[in-house]
Amino acid sequence: MIQYPFDPTPETEITARITAAKKQMASLHLDALFLTHKPDIYYFTGTAQDCYLYIDKDHDPILFVKRYLPRAQMETALKTIVSIDSIKDIPGVIERNFQHHPDTCGLAFDVVPVKDFHFYQHLFKTTRFVNGSPVIEACRQIKSPWEIQQMKKAALVSKQTFAFMKETIKPGISEMAFCGMSEAYSRTLGHSGKLLTRHYRLEGFPFHLMSGKNGGLPGGLDSPVCGTGTSNAYPYGAGPKLIKENEPILIDFGTVLDGYHIDESRMFVMGKLPDKALEASKAAIEILHALLDKMAPGIPMGDIFETAVNVAEHLSFGDQFLGLPHLKSKFIGHGVGLELVENPVIAKGQKALLEPGMVLAIEPKFIFQDDFAAGIESMIHVTDKGSEFLSMTENKIFFC
Repeated sequence: MIQYPFDPTPETEITARITAAKKQMASLHLDALFLTHKPDIYYFTGTAQDCYLYIDKDHDPILFVKRYLPRAQMETALKTIVSIDSIKDIPGVIERNFQHHPDTCGLAFDVVPVKDFHFYQHLFKTTRFVNGSPVIEACRQIKSPWEIQQMKKAALVSKQTFAFMKETIKPGISEMAFCGMSEAYSRTLGHSGKLLTRHYRLEGFPFHLMSGKNGGLPGGLDSPVCGTGTSNAYPYGAGPKLIKENEPILIDFGTVLDGYHIDESRMFVMGKLPDKALEASKAAIEILHALLDKMAPGIPMGDIFETAVNVAEHLSFGDQFLGLPHLKSKFIGHGVGLELVENPVIAKGQKALLEPGMVLAIEPKFIFQDDFAAGIESMIHVTDKGSEFLSMTENKIFFC
């Protein structure tokens, strides 16, 4: 057999995650949890083959593998692995193993399509399916030390890619072409290319570049900034505009390495940055550091949002902060992990508390309509005592 090129997720990680899931299941009075969403299955098993995972509150979990069994067996630390030809085989296996189907079973209602829900309900006629997403979110939003190390590896790839961009950006190249060059480079470092997001209306794309007036174009993206995109059908991110000297360039780059995402933005300029753009870029960095100082276990997430708004207003950029006055984003940061955007979200009025192990992309950004965009986005890890940057890319303006 071919030598497998990847290290498996440690068994201690998988065991701890299953234990945490069962604890959350107990708090919600769930008899079982049935996982069908690939990132969730990967989190709890270490494999992303064509599988389904069933976690019973009182027994070892069962991994049902449709394709491909030998690879799943190499990748997962789970002990009970069952080969199936069809998902229709699963209820019979559960009944043979546990003598009955669960009374209540959690499904990830935030990602399971309605059609699939009805299909699962038909398979498990006596089971009441309820929302199991809170179980998954509670586990995944707290990163273990092992996960932090994986994310640091991805952060290094992001840092190396930003360094590549600084050395290769030149006037006259289009936004799209420059993004393509930079992504190709990052792929040589292991970047997977495909970014995962949890909401079906939210699409992940590795590069979000807005140069000059393109940065000042609002749009339908749930973000302070949008860009033109490549067409009316894909109206956000980099477009055909040629990059020029002495104009503000905001580059947002998402990296995926071994399944873990990093989300970062930095300002670039080839030559001299206009005074207003320079002031706004420095303000974004100041807000970022103010939030780093504020973020600690037990702090309500809404307080972090309000701090960002207050600092922006103090710096006289309140009108441009987080979007146009009539089109402002209601969040300042979001969780990052096996998906680019995951819980928690640091949003206006959010009462949930920061906890040790959370990793968040914090993104203070400004839009100056029909003129430019400015901002920064860095990864912050909440620790036992406070918080620290997980990002390795310097929090600075890149002068090229």
